[in-house]
Amino acid sequence: MKARSVARAGVIAAVYAALTLVVLQSPLGYGPVQFRLSEAVTVLAVLTPAAIPGLWIGAIVANAFMLATVGPLGMLDVVFGSLGTLLGAAFSWRFRKRTPVALLGPVFANALIVPAYLPIMLKGLGFYKVPLLGIDLEGRFLAMYLFGFVAVAIGQAVVVYGLGWPLLRSLRALKLESLLRDEG
Repeated sequence: MKARSVARAGVIAAVYAALTLVVLQSPLGYGPVQFRLSEAVTVLAVLTPAAIPGLWIGAIVANAFMLATVGPLGMLDVVFGSLGTLLGAAFSWRFRKRTPVALLGPVFANALIVPAYLPIMLKGLGFYKVPLLGIDLEGRFLAMYLFGFVAVAIGQAVVVYGLGWPLLRSLRALKLESLLRDEG
């Protein structure tokens, strides 16, 4: 990887991590449907392959802060949440010539992966049972996964298509995408 690409990846990682950490402080950053503004910058993977490692490292850094909040269970998010970001970015780069399809990468990668480990984290944190409301989610992994898939997909789609796509169009309109492009 050329020095300019490494620098681009580093800037993208810093922006992604910073945006994630800011939003985690608000009610939008967590819950059944999350709207993480940092996911809007995943569209940068349409413009440069440097965004693939940049977004991945940014996700690792941001998700590592979960360790302070939820303890060792946060490693699930560090490993698998970051994997979702990596796969979504790679998909976006692969389909970069078809923007609507490319932006499906972060939406579906996260919607498929995050709900697979989220029930494990919830159980470990004691959120499987809410006696006051008569909720007991023990043995309901499939239902939780399907709900999680829909909830994560909605949150991702709103941010990636609603904020990320206009960001991408703006970068292109302002001719700023050339700053991100690697010269051959």
